[in-house]
Amino acid sequence: METSISTLSVKQQGRKWQWWHTAGTAVVTIALLVLLFPYLTPEATQVKVHDFLGTVFTTEILFYIAAGLCAQLVDGALGMAYGATSSSLLLGMGVSPAVSSASVHVAEVFTTGASGFSHFKLGNVNKKLFLCLLIPGMTGAITGAYLLADRINGDLIKPYISIYLLVLGVIVIRKAFRRHQRKARTKRLAPLAFAGGFMDAVGGGGWGPIVTATLLSKGRAVHYTIGSVNAAEFFISLSSAITFLFFTGISSWQGIIGLVTGGVIASPFAALLVRKIKRKPLMILVGTLIILLSLRTLIGLLG
Repeated sequence: METSISTLSVKQQGRKWQWWHTAGTAVVTIALLVLLFPYLTPEATQVKVHDFLGTVFTTEILFYIAAGLCAQLVDGALGMAYGATSSSLLLGMGVSPAVSSASVHVAEVFTTGASGFSHFKLGNVNKKLFLCLLIPGMTGAITGAYLLADRINGDLIKPYISIYLLVLGVIVIRKAFRRHQRKARTKRLAPLAFAGGFMDAVGGGGWGPIVTATLLSKGRAVHYTIGSVNAAEFFISLSSAITFLFFTGISSWQGIIGLVTGGVIASPFAALLVRKIKRKPLMILVGTLIILLSLRTLIGLLG
């Protein structure tokens, strides 16, 4: 009896700590963004802080918060689509593609950090897989961000990567209906991580769809794959963000702060969803999402 009460107390304390962690992280994140603003924009020396706050904290920020929350729930639970969702939102609001990509990657530094931490706490991370993805992914992200900022047009590569993802989505759904899924040894993780990091920076998204979909198509455990890929994504996003900041700077602070706040709030719940949802429906959701995103990109390019 005492053991049961003690266990219940520990669980309640853990949940209470999780809520405090979420609220605290959101507050600290917003504070850091406000403090960093004067150092990241050349014009900021002539702009008063209260003018900046008045511009950012309008009713429109609630829309960004809601979008960030939804995008992070999808990304944390399925391992993909935060960048695609957020980029679509910013582009729909009239933000230019270059500024949109930079803004999303800066926001992802905070949201993926919170998501990765939650996955670590819940035991969703395979440390060996995480380490194999880390350095190649960061290298690919830095390379892609540099090339996009100074050398190439990322839209030229999108049709090919969309076709690749479309095929992977079909494979993932097909494997979801197999009763006995035998895990295949995943070779060449470094090239896979490099490609994922590169396309994430160049195309505004792709780390989750490319890396998660490929690993799941090989029969790897769903929650370990999603948790490990999400944990590594923080470092990939950080690498991209620093590179983009160096070349382009930031102008859409309202979008960044809104996306970050919504994403940080959703992160713990997204990590819990991975452990609660069974393998088959989760695989079907992942595969369907990959196919829909790929078709959306192809239709947009053809139209």
